[in-house]
Amino acid sequence: MTDAAPSEGTPPGSPRPSAPELRAADADRERVAEILRDALAEGRLDMEEFEERLEATYKARTYGELTPITRDLPTAPGAAPAVNMVKEPAGQGSWAGRVTGGEGSSSWAVAILSGFQRKGRWTVPKRFNCFAFWGGGEIDLREASFADREVEINCVAIMGGVNVIVPPGVEVVVRGIGVMGGFDHREEGVPGDLGGPRVIVTGFAFWGGVGVERKLTRAERQALKEERRRQKLDRKESMRELHESFRDDVQDAHRRLMDGHHDLMRGRSDRHRDRRDRHRDRHDRRDRRDRGDGYDD
Repeated sequence: MTDAAPSEGTPPGSPRPSAPELRAADADRERVAEILRDALAEGRLDMEEFEERLEATYKARTYGELTPITRDLPTAPGAAPAVNMVKEPAGQGSWAGRVTGGEGSSSWAVAILSGFQRKGRWTVPKRFNCFAFWGGGEIDLREASFADREVEINCVAIMGGVNVIVPPGVEVVVRGIGVMGGFDHREEGVPGDLGGPRVIVTGFAFWGGVGVERKLTRAERQALKEERRRQKLDRKESMRELHESFRDDVQDAHRRLMDGHHDLMRGRSDRHRDRRDRHRDRHDRRDRRDRGDGYDD
């Protein structure tokens, strides 16, 4: 394997670190943890082995320490188990790419006769504290990254309110206390995605409230709207094709009915013509017979 390039401050002649000696990121440890969870679900590992390997995963500091953990486990059907030694961006929508570790970009917020917002791209710390007195706040986690797999949002609302917005796939636990106020428990108990973060909402509400709601991002709502619009167009096209097919069937049935009616009328006309010819023949024979009798007299 190609050795890593020396850093700018490495003295000449110092040994360069190989790839297994490179420091692993939190996202790398999360990818290994995902493989272990899949192996546990598939029965490749028992619970004791899973716990031992998971503990070793979160303690690992280098790629060389991570690699042996999944050496005997498949990362995909038919694929050899391995840890990628090259740092690559996590795929879009991957929770491993959004659990970044480190410190949060904002750890507290206060609203006194006013309001606050935390939304867009920001990093949620392991514990976020907020206070609202005769005011309101919004904590939007839909596009946020997370400093840890489990984060706590501590809300104190006194004659005010705080609204926490989480995206689908996030597990929510509500442990707040309300006195003449309350905490919203509607999103509690909804299972999260595998590898997704866990958000614990705690705090105290007096004559106030802390709400928790689950929403899609604007881009996801737009994509869902486009998908529904496409499905609606597909249904309209299917109904149009069905209507045309039904119309063709009705026209064909009407045509066959009219053809049958014409055949019936032609048959009746032919029978009427035959009866008329027979009647004329009988009348002619009767006239000839009567004329023959008059000559004899």
